[in-house]
Amino acid sequence: MFARTTPWPLVALFTAGYLAPYLLPTTVGRLDAGLPLTATQAGAVGSALLLSSASAGFLLASRVERAGARTLARLGLALAALGYGAAALTASVPGVVAGAVVGGFGSGTATTVAATRIAAEKDPHRASTLGLLSVSALAAAVYLTVPHLGSGHGLPLAAIALTALAVWPLTGRLPGPTRDVTAGHERAPLPRRRSGLVLAGAMVCWSLAQNSLWGVSSRIGLEQAHLGEAALGAVLAAALGAGLVGVLTAGALGARLGRAVPVGAGTVLIAGCIALTASATGPVSFTAGEIVWNTLYPVVLSYLIGLAASLDPRGRWAVLIGSASSLGTSAGPLTGSVLAAQAGFAGMGVVLGAGLLLIAVPMTAVALHTGGRPLLPGAVRRRGGHAAAVVAATTGTPSGAVPEVGAPEQPVVEIPVDGAAVPVRRAYGTAGPRQQGPSAG
Repeated sequence: MFARTTPWPLVALFTAGYLAPYLLPTTVGRLDAGLPLTATQAGAVGSALLLSSASAGFLLASRVERAGARTLARLGLALAALGYGAAALTASVPGVVAGAVVGGFGSGTATTVAATRIAAEKDPHRASTLGLLSVSALAAAVYLTVPHLGSGHGLPLAAIALTALAVWPLTGRLPGPTRDVTAGHERAPLPRRRSGLVLAGAMVCWSLAQNSLWGVSSRIGLEQAHLGEAALGAVLAAALGAGLVGVLTAGALGARLGRAVPVGAGTVLIAGCIALTASATGPVSFTAGEIVWNTLYPVVLSYLIGLAASLDPRGRWAVLIGSASSLGTSAGPLTGSVLAAQAGFAGMGVVLGAGLLLIAVPMTAVALHTGGRPLLPGAVRRRGGHAAAVVAATTGTPSGAVPEVGAPEQPVVEIPVDGAAVPVRRAYGTAGPRQQGPSAG
């Protein structure tokens, strides 16, 4: 099914880095139940974990090439195994907090390396889709297995630590430090700054909305949709299974629809699902909203990851935008709780849905602006525009491969053949019709 060139080490590293955010609801829930912490304090521990993960991305975004992907990946996995493992084995609240922060930094480091290397792939969308498929499947397995193993706070943390240890042997296939990187290359400015900043800001809000609902989904199911704990667990497991279907759908679609349609239309549909789920008063509407939402979420996320990767071949924007997403994720549970307390679950859904509709506009604009625009505005519509200009404008095409539309015409050098000079000189370009030079005869 998958080509031999599939970057499995990057997929595994992506899985190890993203597993902690995927397991955040059960991790925070078990901290609340197994330790002397209030629900707010347990949520604060989860936020500290995600903030530590985001800080790793901001600190290391431009250092992967110089330090080496292999070295940083091993450092991140070691910190994740040590931090989460220590937090799982201790019943001390300060020890759990310290372990979560250390483990979060390790997860963020692993995610940074994976995002940077995926951006350098020929097909970053395919690689990120495989990573989302892997982490979704593993998270679903943990959600289904952990409840049968006990009620301690350490089980989900131990699952993350063991995943980091399992991925460690695969890091040997990652590249080491790049010794010949010039100082100018290291200090090269970020390309597409406006698009990157807009997408980063939108991703903070986008992730915040998703995790605001995810953080209170259990309360909605129990208190408003009148589900029992067993039925709620089955609904959430089915929702995670639907996420696998969404990832497979994203992989099957690939680039057929471009990026603007999945990002824009997908975000609008997610807004509707959030409003439906938050206002659900019965099992049917709650289940439908959760399943459809979790089906769409990874589809849109995979295209957003690919869009971020396309902004910079060195992967710096992919890391920075991913870290911005982590900031939104970390604030989501607290935001959802506050909105639910102030406006009720239904009011929370309306606010989150409206916010998603607003940010869908700039996100779609970035996808349109960076996904196949002509080299000069309107040039392909004018006469003289060549189809190759469209190819050259697509993301990932090296600059300079095709002359810009409207560029000055360049002379063709005469090359003697068998001692005889070519009698006619011609010029080429895209500014207008081909011009013929002076004739010798």
